Amino acid sequence: MKVLSVNAALPRLVAWKGQTFNTGIFKKPVAGPVMMRKLDLDGDRQADLSVHGGPYKAVYAYPSEHYEFWQKEFPEMELPWGQFGENLTTEGLNEKNAHIGDVLRIGHATVQVTQPRVPCFKLAATFQRDDILKRFLQSGRSGFYLSVIEEGLVAAGDEIEQIQEDTNGIAVSDINKLYYHGTDVPLMRRVIQLNALPADWREHFTAKLAELERHSS
Repeated sequence: MKVLSVNAALPRLVAWKGQTFNTGIFKKPVAGPVMMRKLDLDGDRQADLSVHGGPYKAVYAYPSEHYEFWQKEFPEMELPWGQFGENLTTEGLNEKNAHIGDVLRIGHATVQVTQPRVPCFKLAATFQRDDILKRFLQSGRSGFYLSVIEEGLVAAGDEIEQIQEDTNGIAVSDINKLYYHGTDVPLMRRVIQLNALPADWREHFTAKLAELERHSS
């Protein structure tokens, strides 16, 4: 497992569908080592901190293997690394083998897998098409966020080493499946006990579980 590209951007104003908004989603590959800090990478910022950023969304990783799928979906488009707003374009690490709570060593930094990405309308602005949001969600190719345990330099080519696998064994893909097609009650009960999953996710699933149990009683 390794990093193929480190991508960053500062927020800029963008117009889409009659709206003008500030966004940092237009990431571009950067050369050389970059400092990964508790809330972001040097040279990178999130624009709307009410829904982006924070310690549980400090760094966004997206598997490079998904680009082949998207290139077939949108053959007319160029899709450079960073197209999905990711900070790290990875190889060998994906939603099925990354578990919530896994601790990884990337370059000189130590990170923890925290949650999948749920896209907002700004992804549509990068693709200049409304249907990308639905297609992104249906694909299961969400990528995942990382919290930074230990700050350090990261660069393209760095190895990604799993130094601690979460004992619960709940993959990012499991969270996606529950969130969009959530009827697996035993899994949901395990997920709401998952301390590494941010509180807003656990609260969502707690409410969903209560609703399912009401309907089954």
